[in-house]
Amino acid sequence: MQYRKDKYGAELSVLGFGCMRFAKKGNSIDKEETERQIMEAYGSGVNYFDTAYIYGGSEAALGEILERNGIRDQVKIATKLPQYLVGSRGALDRYFEEQLSRLRTTYVDYYLMHHLTDIAMWEKLKGVGVLDWIAERKQSGAIRNIGFSYHGSSDGFLKILNDYDWDICQIQYNYFDEHAQAGVTGLRAAAEKGIPVVIMEPLRGGKLVNMLPASAKAAMAQSGRDWTPAEWSFRWLYNQPEVTVVLSGMNSMGMVRENCRVASEAAVGGFTQADFDTIHRVTQCIREKEKVGCTGCRYCMPCPKGVDIPGAFRCYNAMFIESKSQGRFQYAQTVGLTKESAFASQCIECGKCEAHCPQKLPIRRLLKEADKALRPLPYRVGIHIVRKFMFRKSGKGQRMPS
Repeated sequence: MQYRKDKYGAELSVLGFGCMRFAKKGNSIDKEETERQIMEAYGSGVNYFDTAYIYGGSEAALGEILERNGIRDQVKIATKLPQYLVGSRGALDRYFEEQLSRLRTTYVDYYLMHHLTDIAMWEKLKGVGVLDWIAERKQSGAIRNIGFSYHGSSDGFLKILNDYDWDICQIQYNYFDEHAQAGVTGLRAAAEKGIPVVIMEPLRGGKLVNMLPASAKAAMAQSGRDWTPAEWSFRWLYNQPEVTVVLSGMNSMGMVRENCRVASEAAVGGFTQADFDTIHRVTQCIREKEKVGCTGCRYCMPCPKGVDIPGAFRCYNAMFIESKSQGRFQYAQTVGLTKESAFASQCIECGKCEAHCPQKLPIRRLLKEADKALRPLPYRVGIHIVRKFMFRKSGKGQRMPS
């Protein structure tokens, strides 16, 4: 196993065990099989385990397994505050104490604000006193490092990154999403500040393995490399020194063993130009299914009305590359759930974006098509309800979730 250092010099395994997708037995976590996999990973050098409050049963299962095997103090636990449920200082205490109880521990190594999509979410937490709360918990040792996980635009990521002295951050990043969400821009910005970056969705939820078109698989086969699709993805990430830990939601012994092997072999500089050429061909094969030829260059931005043009097109394309539901979910998550909405319907057809588009796309027409496809009535209603809940103002007398 190879290791990279966190902000204060602690060594983290380059492969992290993502605990959201533990092996299942029926509708419940298969604790016996999960324990075997965790101990196999631990024996191979994995020391970073990532969970969250809302990962059903995950925190409790992880805590039980670590305690039973006596290895709590030999590993790093990362878990996350459900910030979208917090409306008071008291809620911060309640959720955190519940998490410590589930995890059977007195401290958390890395505590992340979960699923920030907009700096307004961070400002809301500051409004209920999270800064003092963090300082108190860090001083007591209950929280060793503080961070955030992010889904949103690169602009929003940079605002959050620069607003606080973070110890760690977590972003979605893979060879297909190099310029999506925080993207390579966010990755490098964090690294320049000395903030370790944990990567989630390195395989896009398995889609860069299970949903690759035949032409993409052929490009990999013709490369001369005896690498699986998953191995291509991980090696591309490990080649980048700015990447600290890559999470994998492992739920089979085969996954654990393959990922541990790759994490022991792959290193910065291991990717050749021929390998990059292969990844480029694979990406092009996937993009052949796209509806809009947007490269995500962002020359069209900023929109005077706040439309996230690349975000809209990326999600529109996801409807055809992945599925309609995935595209719509991504649109709701990364475009719809920002404090200042960024919907394609806000376009006033000024045409400034088209004047700067290197691809000469008819952006105004395509935005209308995208918004209609991405926000059918049930999604419009659902997004509206969630926005009202997430961006409600906290105040005396208002009922807050416990």
